[in-house]
Amino acid sequence: MKIKNQSSIPSKYWLAIIAVICVILLGIDQVTDGGGPLRFIGNYTVVPMQKGISYVGRWLSDLSDNFETLQDMKKQNETLQSKVDELTIDNTRLRQDEYELERLRDLYKLDQNYSDYEKIGAHVIANNGTNWFSDFTIDKGSADGIKVNCNVLAGSGLVGLVTEVGPHYARVRSIIDNSSNVSAMILSTSDTCIVRGDLKLMDDGRLRFEKLANNDNDIKVGEQVVTSYVSDRFVQGLFIGYISEINVDSNNLTRSGYITPAVDFSKIQEVLVLTKTKEDMTNGADDESASDTAKGE
Repeated sequence: MKIKNQSSIPSKYWLAIIAVICVILLGIDQVTDGGGPLRFIGNYTVVPMQKGISYVGRWLSDLSDNFETLQDMKKQNETLQSKVDELTIDNTRLRQDEYELERLRDLYKLDQNYSDYEKIGAHVIANNGTNWFSDFTIDKGSADGIKVNCNVLAGSGLVGLVTEVGPHYARVRSIIDNSSNVSAMILSTSDTCIVRGDLKLMDDGRLRFEKLANNDNDIKVGEQVVTSYVSDRFVQGLFIGYISEINVDSNNLTRSGYITPAVDFSKIQEVLVLTKTKEDMTNGADDESASDTAKGE
């Protein structure tokens, strides 16, 4: 008995299916302008995927480039900042050198103004802790020829006296200290007075003078005040300052007032120290006088 080959789908249906597929493919070909069905499918599947992959690739590339650019900028910024720091330091040093040169020029002028006296330069190494240099320490001492009562100069004139000496240091009490009294005189008339230290007055940039004779000598604001010839500790003729105010006292016998000092006592860095005291100079003059007398005899 023969068994017939039976197909699940009759041949006529296969023919219909193939015909439909052909029609669809022809339609696709028409729609895609002859690009073919595979290209049509690719346009809707592979191409968008390629675009996405290309976009992601460009984004990652841009990100990498931006990161490298950022790193380069950071390195450049660090290099520039380093150069700025170096230039700032160099500029600071130049300004310090300029200020120091200016101070040394002033000190040189002061040295020339008192060229008749033996002097030694010194740096201030310590202050008494106040805003004013009323008591300070310098870096030269007895090993350099400095002794107690040596006169100290700075700026344009007198600073004070050496009060204590070690081998390599000395303490200076300035004329603005409350305990300081200086025998002074008016340069134009030689009238004597007393200049007293007063730290409270220094807040106004002034020193007080008193016991100036109320005589016929006309003394005005702006007159120069120097150390007097009768002082037992200060060398004669050291510039103290200018008269800024003068008044007749109530006793009508004396005058008093204020002086603008020649030295800025808020910032003293270098000083000149006269290595011979007033006593040394007086004794030296006496010895010369005695020697001349002996020669004459």
